[in-house]
Amino acid sequence: MTENTSDPTLRKKLSGYELYRDVLGSPKYVVAPMVEQSELAWRKLSRRYGAQLIYTPMINAKMFVDATNKTYRRANFDLISGEEGDPTIDRPLIVQFCANDPEQLLTSAKVVENHCDAVDLNLGCPQDIAKRGRYGSFLQDDWDLIYKLINILHVNLSIPVTAKFRVFPTVEKTVEYAKMLERAGAQILTCHGRLREQRGQLTGLADWDKIRAVKQAVSVPVLANGNILYQSDIDACLKATGCDGVMSAEGQLYNPALFAGIEHPLDSPDYDSDEQILIRHPRHVDLALEYLDVVMSLETTTSVGGIKGHLFKIMRPGLMHELDLRDKLGKVKINPKKVKECIGAYRAVCEEMKSRMERDEQAVKGTPLKDLITVEPITGIKVMPHWLAQPYFRPSPEQKKAYGEPNQSALNPAQILTIVIYRE
Repeated sequence: MTENTSDPTLRKKLSGYELYRDVLGSPKYVVAPMVEQSELAWRKLSRRYGAQLIYTPMINAKMFVDATNKTYRRANFDLISGEEGDPTIDRPLIVQFCANDPEQLLTSAKVVENHCDAVDLNLGCPQDIAKRGRYGSFLQDDWDLIYKLINILHVNLSIPVTAKFRVFPTVEKTVEYAKMLERAGAQILTCHGRLREQRGQLTGLADWDKIRAVKQAVSVPVLANGNILYQSDIDACLKATGCDGVMSAEGQLYNPALFAGIEHPLDSPDYDSDEQILIRHPRHVDLALEYLDVVMSLETTTSVGGIKGHLFKIMRPGLMHELDLRDKLGKVKINPKKVKECIGAYRAVCEEMKSRMERDEQAVKGTPLKDLITVEPITGIKVMPHWLAQPYFRPSPEQKKAYGEPNQSALNPAQILTIVIYRE
């Protein structure tokens, strides 16, 4: 008699490196769970540009558990269209939940367990809404509850459970925390090397030393999260932490091609050729238009807020120069029930941006792209020509003070442009 491996209840639940290798394919380049930003359309685009594993946006188990709340369920994981978690277009996939009630979490996870490869517990959200709702990083002092949340999934799901968390002020407590998560049943750990207090303008740098300590202390795979802006950062992070892979949130949001062509050696003679630079940093408006094409191709509805957020981030370098297009994009209003019928308004802004970026690129025709790269004076981060996709990093208060940055009121509108949508 042939074993029925299509039934998840009859399959062996893989753990640790079995999950990492045999199910997920040993991913090194991972896209983070991002509220309203790692949705299906973004996941599909990201996989075209080298992402090997992607997490869904965080789903609130307290709301998802209510089967009568069909609007919330479909908006967060659309089972009706059948595209989310589809093995042909949306795997490998990990679904992330936030929760503070073990039974609610288990019931919610049961809804999606046949449509993903693992379920992740959010222990990293530092935002005020998480504090009010008592989830994310605001659970990190209640180790007994966290253990129960992870363990109930470990014991009762047919697929593994993973966890994403932030570090504590000391290495010792961070390591003990990670070991507790492993004991509870987490089969992959993602360590975000920032404290709970490091968010918004106080984001600052992630601590790779603490991530390395976690990796050395546990036996399950560990993903490193934090400070990933360029491909050179990926190589540096893996060497510094010894982790199995890196996870990127903001870096990948501003440049969905962050992982593209990453196997090309950093020290190769042609690394800074125009051809290689354009693989890593495509023209941002082309990425924006491609994203809109993906949105149109799916039966699954993409939220209006998600679309606008992505366009602001992808095209940020151009919008810093073309302030009228920034304003025009901000004023676009679309009926959330008629996204496809109305998406032409977004496309029109992108097409106008394309025309202007081609104008600027033509003005320096013949100059190698590497000679057009500058350095941002406050952060010391490379700045690509403004028609190319590239990361954005908020200067820390210390960096601003050291540089002697003027008060915000003295800056022009282009300098203070910041579109903030939360990502863990």
